[in-house]
Amino acid sequence: MTASEREPPVRTLEAPSPEAARDAIDDGIARGALVTVFGRCTVDYDGRASSTLDAGDRHVMLKPDGAALVHTAEGQQPVNWQPPGCEHEAFCADGALCLRSLRSTPDERLLVTFERVVQVSTFAMDDPGELALVGTEADLRDRILDDPDLLEPGFTPLATERDTSAGAIDVYGEDDDGNAVVVELKRRRVGPDAVSQLRRYVDALSRDLHADAAVRGILVAPSVTDRAERLLARHGLEFVPLEPTVGD
Repeated sequence: MTASEREPPVRTLEAPSPEAARDAIDDGIARGALVTVFGRCTVDYDGRASSTLDAGDRHVMLKPDGAALVHTAEGQQPVNWQPPGCEHEAFCADGALCLRSLRSTPDERLLVTFERVVQVSTFAMDDPGELALVGTEADLRDRILDDPDLLEPGFTPLATERDTSAGAIDVYGEDDDGNAVVVELKRRRVGPDAVSQLRRYVDALSRDLHADAAVRGILVAPSVTDRAERLLARHGLEFVPLEPTVGD
């Protein structure tokens, strides 16, 4: 089942309130959707250099890989942008919608403040060309099932899609010491949302098992953002870098 079959491929709000726009953007970011916002805004960049754009009608695109693009009505290049690997967030301040894109290395911040939002759209994208190259979460799961030592020596898979009160665990198993292991799979670079999801699964499984059971949580993805890495460490969760290579 493709992403377009699981959920509406396009969700659009016209002339939303700042709060409604923020919620729609948050939902799109959490779903790994392409997010676009059109309206009247100012743009502030702070990093290796600083720049400001006064109020104007602009189109902002937030990509699931962390890239951010700010376009005007002219030219093919964005007037400001952030590269893949950044973290996006939406919030409201003083009655305005704000979009912030953060890059940690080097330290850069792109802030877009909308005094008026005309339209917000989120697109659930299914790109066969990318899937053929990068692989899917199913490919990542199959790699681990075929060779559990890719996760860690001594890991034994016991089930896939194991139900919990928080949802289905991608791969459930035991480590070499007999501890329960929750494995959450992501086929691309991920941020704090994936860590929060893993933590919910670990907490839910801990409630399902006997009181003294030790439950480990392992996030498997090609890479994670700096904020996700810090959140993993804070909650005692782990990360294994692994690509969902097709045919491996």
